[in-house]
Amino acid sequence: MKRRQLIRYTSAGLLTTLATGITSGFKSSQAQTSGGGVTVKWLGHTCFLFTGGGSRILVNPFRTVGCTAGYRPPKVPADLVLISSQLLDEGEVDGLPGNPKILYQPSAYQIGDIKIEGFRSPHDRVGGKRFGINVAWRWTQGGVQILHLGGAAAPINIEQKILMGSPDIVFVPVGGGAKAYNPQEAKTAIEKLNPKLVVPTHFRTQAADGDTCNGDYSIVPVDEFLDLMTGTTVRRVNSDTFAIKPQNIPQQGPVIQLMEYTF
Repeated sequence: MKRRQLIRYTSAGLLTTLATGITSGFKSSQAQTSGGGVTVKWLGHTCFLFTGGGSRILVNPFRTVGCTAGYRPPKVPADLVLISSQLLDEGEVDGLPGNPKILYQPSAYQIGDIKIEGFRSPHDRVGGKRFGINVAWRWTQGGVQILHLGGAAAPINIEQKILMGSPDIVFVPVGGGAKAYNPQEAKTAIEKLNPKLVVPTHFRTQAADGDTCNGDYSIVPVDEFLDLMTGTTVRRVNSDTFAIKPQNIPQQGPVIQLMEYTF
């Protein structure tokens, strides 16, 4: 990553107020917290673009290699980019259009009138010794409370559960492998967080290169997760995009929102 592009804060408990140059791409507090809703576009793997409240937030742009080889490069305009790790499938920022602000360290940030919190967890099942640290991101946009777990692999502990709260929408990896939740681990995380909507991420699709998306790096299709979630309502969007407003969030959850990538 280009050092000049990265905004780094090392204290996980610090509420950081960034300079005017960072806030200039964001609208007023009323726009950020209003109930206008948010549009979510899936760009493949754990990468999503969130548009609403006057802001465009891109999470986890990746390099097209291995399990992401067949996706289009997610080089889309955004005001802010959130990175869960500096691995190639969650932290490829070279070539992004414009000059977005980039956050990649776990901390609490105040950017304009929007508060974003990043929570630290291991990116593997051995305390981060193999793949380092994952950052889960939580923020409210268009009146919708969003939690993106990135490439979480470790169980959510009590302290994290308190800090993460009960989000309206959680984006959770379900495909397993050495770096992220397998279907059972994803189910356990969902039961602990009790969100209204669940969007599965990080699962095998036709984008995978069979030669390099195997072994420890292999991930399973989303159907293996769905098979475990018997009795849970599944909404098949049949699109890579959906819009949600606060008043349309299910009162009783979780409901699985299954998106479809347009190849």
